[in-house]
Parts: sequence; C-alpha cells; structure tokens
Amino acid sequence: MKRTLSLIGLELLLPLATVCVAWTEKFALRAGVPLSPGELEDAKALGVRTPERVRLLVFGKSMHARDFRRRSVTAALRIFTPTTCGLTLRYGILVRDDYWRNRRLVAHELAHTAQYERLGGVRPFLREYLRGCLTHGYRGARLEKEAAAAAADLESLNRPTE
Repeated sequence: MKRTLSLIGLELLLPLATVCVAWTEKFALRAGVPLSPGELEDAKALGVRTPERVRLLVFGKSMHARDFRRRSVTAALRIFTPTTCGLTLRYGILVRDDYWRNRRLVAHELAHTAQYERLGGVRPFLREYLRGCLTHGYRGARLEKEAAAAAADLESLNRPTE
C-alpha cells in the first residue's frame, strides 16, 4: 500500500523541511551563478523584487542530501524525483544539467521565487505550496499553476535567448 503525506504529516515535517530548504538555498547561493542580463529582465517581469540575489546551480547526485534527516524529509516531501528539472529554494534555483538556461524552466522557477517573496519566506511558501500539492495534486496546485502560466506568458514575449 502506497503511503502519502497527510496534511497533519506536512505540519509535522514543515519545520525540518524549512531548515532543509534554507540549508540547500545557502549552498546554492554560494556555489551558483548569477542570472544573465536576460534572465534578470525576466525575473523583474515576473515580479521578483530582488533578482540580483538569485543564483542558478546545476543539480545532480552531489546535491542529494547526505544525512538521514535530510534524506527522510526530501523523500517524504518528494522534492527530488526522476522527473525534477528545476527546484526553487527561494533565491537558490537548482536546474538539471539538460535544462540549464532553458528560458521557460528558469522563468517558471523565478515565478516561484516571486511567490516566496510575496508569501513572506520559506515556511509560508512551503506550507501553501505543499498543501496545494497534497490537496489538488502537483499540476493542480494553485502556486504551481500560477508559475506555469507566468512562464508561458513570459515566453510568448519572444525575447531572444542568450
């Protein structure tokens, strides 16, 4: 029988998930690269208040959590799956190597950065995002649909890619 995270379980995991996101964001901010001029333009268009803080980092095996607690939380929250192409940790954006600098993906993740800012930080974002995914599924979650629509709208502006 497949177990799923409940809303009660989410509230129990939220403090540890918040710490894990903050830890990984800190790593991404140290090791990542700044946005390109075009990505900075996109970030501003998407409503990111401080786009100069954003860093992009390629993720792979080295990004997987090294200790039991972080592995448990990422497994419970299904943060990294085989289909994960990007992951936003407030100002740290992890991008799978085969999607590096993909405008639509980066724009989608930047829309999540704007959501983090709008909602007031890591914990409020995680609570709303994960609650939406648990209640409506990943594609049906309000914040996910909002980010997908923002990326599609931005892509329709046809700015040349870099």
